[in-house]
Amino acid sequence: MEKGKDEAMDLIKLATDVAAAAEELIGAAKPKKGRIFVLGCSTSEVLGSKIGTARSPETAKAIISAIMDVTRDHGLYLAVQCCEHLNRALVVEAAAAACFSLTEVTVHPVPEAGGSAAACAYDLFDDPVVVESISADLGMDIGQTLIGMHLKRVAVPVRLSTGTIGNAVLTAARTRPPLIGGERARYF
Repeated sequence: MEKGKDEAMDLIKLATDVAAAAEELIGAAKPKKGRIFVLGCSTSEVLGSKIGTARSPETAKAIISAIMDVTRDHGLYLAVQCCEHLNRALVVEAAAAACFSLTEVTVHPVPEAGGSAAACAYDLFDDPVVVESISADLGMDIGQTLIGMHLKRVAVPVRLSTGTIGNAVLTAARTRPPLIGGERARYF
């Protein structure tokens, strides 16, 4: 098979794997419509390189397109984390920023500053804005990009049936409200 066809097949597999992982996480977390799903993604790690060393807009497009379809189908807002050069700000739709009163920042992510995934999200979203932080209900971290700072306070790991996307480690989490009240309290 020619190189171009191999690469296309790999992108199709990546998109399929990401969509399946997102569906599995959503099934486990059971978020209400209108909640936030955060994604951290290192395309370098997906391709088998050290984070930040082999960005790939093509890989990002396959991943972001797949996860956008899944989150939209479930009525969730997608937030895509930028890299450390933009202080891990997030790309969201303007509607999500307004709904959650998120603090907007002025920047346009590019692969060299923000990362390929965030730059791709900015290009693919209908009305993108970048916000400084969020408190998401669930999320996936592809390549150990450290999304924990963007999850609500009590994060619960979700073990998915796949542990990698491409060559990158896949970590997933959902959140739950804190349990308070001690031994006499009743929990649902």
